[in-house]
Amino acid sequence: MPAPADGTTPRTGPLPGRTEHTPQVAASPVTEGAQPFGAGTEPAETDPRTPAEDTASAQHTGGTDVRANAQRPAFDDGLIARRAGPGGACPDLTTHEATGSRGGGAEVRAFREGPLRERLDALRELVGLSRARLDEDTLAEAGRVLDEAAARGRLSGRHTVVALAGATGSGKSTLFNTLAGANISDTGVRRPTTSAPLACSWTDGAAGLLDRIGVPGRLRRRPVLPPEGDGELSGLVLVDLPDHDSAAAEHRAQVDRVLGLVDAVIWVVDPEKYADAVLHERYLRPLAGHAEVTFVVLNQVDRLPAEAADLVLDDLRRLLDEDGMPLGEHGEPGATVLALSALSGEGVGELREMLGEFVGERRAAARRLAADIDLVAERLRPLYAAGRTPGLSEDARVAFADRLAEAVGAAAAGEAAERAWRRNANRACGTPWLRLWRRYEERRAAEQPRPAPEPPREPEPVARQRVEQAVRTVGEEAARGLPEPWGVAVRETAVRGTKGLPRALDTLAERATRPAARPPRPGWWPVAVATQVLMTALQVIGALWLFAQVTGVLAPEVTIAALLLGTGVVGGPAVEWSCRIAARGPARRYGAEAERTLREAAAGCGRARVLDPVAAELLRYEEVREQYVRMAGPGPAVGTGSRTVPESVLHGGATV
Repeated sequence: MPAPADGTTPRTGPLPGRTEHTPQVAASPVTEGAQPFGAGTEPAETDPRTPAEDTASAQHTGGTDVRANAQRPAFDDGLIARRAGPGGACPDLTTHEATGSRGGGAEVRAFREGPLRERLDALRELVGLSRARLDEDTLAEAGRVLDEAAARGRLSGRHTVVALAGATGSGKSTLFNTLAGANISDTGVRRPTTSAPLACSWTDGAAGLLDRIGVPGRLRRRPVLPPEGDGELSGLVLVDLPDHDSAAAEHRAQVDRVLGLVDAVIWVVDPEKYADAVLHERYLRPLAGHAEVTFVVLNQVDRLPAEAADLVLDDLRRLLDEDGMPLGEHGEPGATVLALSALSGEGVGELREMLGEFVGERRAAARRLAADIDLVAERLRPLYAAGRTPGLSEDARVAFADRLAEAVGAAAAGEAAERAWRRNANRACGTPWLRLWRRYEERRAAEQPRPAPEPPREPEPVARQRVEQAVRTVGEEAARGLPEPWGVAVRETAVRGTKGLPRALDTLAERATRPAARPPRPGWWPVAVATQVLMTALQVIGALWLFAQVTGVLAPEVTIAALLLGTGVVGGPAVEWSCRIAARGPARRYGAEAERTLREAAAGCGRARVLDPVAAELLRYEEVREQYVRMAGPGPAVGTGSRTVPESVLHGGATV
């Protein structure tokens, strides 16, 4: 389990009129005639071969290696110290070993396949994709869970490591001895009594697990088994921890460390300290999601009347409910709560039966790991859950294109193109006399001295400010509702696009101001030019005819000559005026096309430099969020009761 939060001032709830009672290990049906484990002895030498090698050797020889079995006891667990049974021989646990081997496959499969494996893979992908956006401290807990999952998956799947934890004087060491059947852990008035983790394994093969926890070989024991054995606890590895409220800081550090490595924990509380604030605020409340691998045992109920014991047990359930820890009652998954007396043996059988069922399922490690992932998902949810659907709306994209078009002067460029087209149309369709007059005026204006031109205003700063404002606006719009790290990344990506965007837009604007080599001409344009030539010809013919009549060269016929001249004089301006009216539509379309072309070019430049990188960053967030949803989804199919994080929670009601 993860390291618990820091504790606060203890709140204790001693019953009035009670005196402190220090439990002592007394003879009971379980402990009668038991001997201490490994007392005054060192760990025995062991055969370097593993049990698998022994089995292979026996199969190779076609039978059982009788001589090897006679020289080596049946229990062979490396560093675990052994207690000699009757006749000086170690207990024969061959039956239990075989049972444990058959029951360990489900635990191994839970780590290698199924929903739990998928959640671990998603968490690994999530950490890898998030390293560029989140700091190492934020991802430290997720990395620790991955490391612990890998370490636990490599070790025995047929063993369940259960820690006994409690406060000073709660009687956890007495309960440890009662379950083991002998005085393994020291008990007494001196506090703290337990100074280092002490382990008791009911089945061999747990050396790797105890090495991981850090229990030295001299503190590893075996239980005293009755003649018929203790098969119901086969696979159990029980660890007695120091007091979590010990005055020695190193004891508390050991408790926090081991609680992060075991598969389950039994919290032993007494009637006086069951409401201790340190227990609830430092351990039970932060680890409420680990309810299915948590036992809460109210010890020393023999010191209470029956009615008081029920009241204390109900109050303990109330406190656990306030801590947010669900209780496994009425068939619901949750923490197991029961009352017992380790000294008298009352309720110990029920605890032993529950432990037997719990250990027999071989799913504790997977349940605990799923709870660890749930806790990581809950802590990381603010960093991956968006308040809205991430992305840029069409309105935001259009607004960004409009701002860039305004910055590059697309509207002005369109108006200039429209004026140029109309000017060209007037020149082409105007009367020859008017064209000659305009050419004369242009030549005269070119010959006159010009005043020194004023330095042009620099439009770039204004355009740059507009571009930067447009980029900041679209960055804020894209980052709106995203978790802070990803919102910052989106805004930074958008700002990076402003480095070359103004220069690129200036290049587009310069190209737009260059005059076109030859604007397109409509189909009626040649007809208008031909008509204008005809009107000019009529003017010339009429004028020459009248001149010839006046000089006597031709016979007088003023009517026809005047009619030709009048038609040419009136028809030329009429044709020019008609062409000017007809040119408005094509000129407007030509200007609109020029504006649209420049607008699309500016929008394409902004899309390539700003919108596409922002979209790529949003897509990267989408990929990370998808991995988070996979990681925070339903737990493994082992009855973990893991919480599901729905899409509506991730997006405030919206889905991607």
